[in-house]
Amino acid sequence: MNPLLKKPQRGFTLIELMIVVAIVGILAVLAIYGVRKYMANAKTAEARNSLGEIGKDAATAYEKESMPGTLLTPGASAAISRTLCIAGSVPVPNGIASIAGKKYQSKSAPIAADWDADMPNFHKGFYCLKFAMDQPQYYMYSYTNAKGDGSNTDTFTAVANGDLNGDGTTSTFSLIGGVTPSYTLNIAPNITEANPEE
Repeated sequence: MNPLLKKPQRGFTLIELMIVVAIVGILAVLAIYGVRKYMANAKTAEARNSLGEIGKDAATAYEKESMPGTLLTPGASAAISRTLCIAGSVPVPNGIASIAGKKYQSKSAPIAADWDADMPNFHKGFYCLKFAMDQPQYYMYSYTNAKGDGSNTDTFTAVANGDLNGDGTTSTFSLIGGVTPSYTLNIAPNITEANPEE
């Protein structure tokens, strides 16, 4: 057989193989980072959505008639008809350890558990806001009110605290709202975030 007709064997050199392995490694690192970022954003969406809902619920509760259902004596006046919900007595869940690196399933029964903890007082906390979550949650939610007296300088703050990776560093999302001198409720257009992916 003629040696000139024989095709030389072709293959990859060691350098070419090392370059391919390096490229695959870099792509794997980028993919892992992207997936982690995506997962963190998906989890923080819970806090943003829930605080937005609490803000809407606070506005709805503020606009409803909240005067007591008692008779007025002739010549007397009723209390102010629009007031913010009074601060809740407990956050849900009642401690950051319940959501540190894990999810918490809120209790719906018996009555006055978790979201309905302030049920005896119809104008207090999450019960007044008519806010509840029935799915497992990554964050601890609280609702506070500066005065709760129906004044035109009253404010509220809704907060979501989380510890997504369980390392003890908490993330904080907060939404504020306040009553203006003309007795209208203004809610901040944005949620304040500190360490959002912790």
